[in-house]
Amino acid sequence: MRQSFFENIPDFKPKIGFNTQFEVQLEDRTFTHLWKVTEVIPLKKITYNWKYKEYPGDSFIIFVLLEEDGKVNIRLTTKVIEDFPDHIPEFLRKSCVQGWHYFIRERLTDYIKKS
Repeated sequence: MRQSFFENIPDFKPKIGFNTQFEVQLEDRTFTHLWKVTEVIPLKKITYNWKYKEYPGDSFIIFVLLEEDGKVNIRLTTKVIEDFPDHIPEFLRKSCVQGWHYFIRERLTDYIKKS
């Protein structure tokens, strides 16, 4: 995951309690991501809390690896605990789906092909 998803967090550790933050600048908006790992089952599951410093909202992101028919599938779940602002385009469902599509279907797929 570090090579395909967490590259901007070089010290990322899949350990419960690991905290990190990083900024993403889009147009005139700053999104300081606040992440905290809350659950880890090595090579099976990782859950982390995802918030933003500048905006209300709270969620958990859950990655589960499932082996089926000799293949490994990823199940990604987002649990929104407190809604994010609807007036910010990056928080709209369509934008989030496009973002996950990019990270999983493009970046992760490219990483696997190169490995």
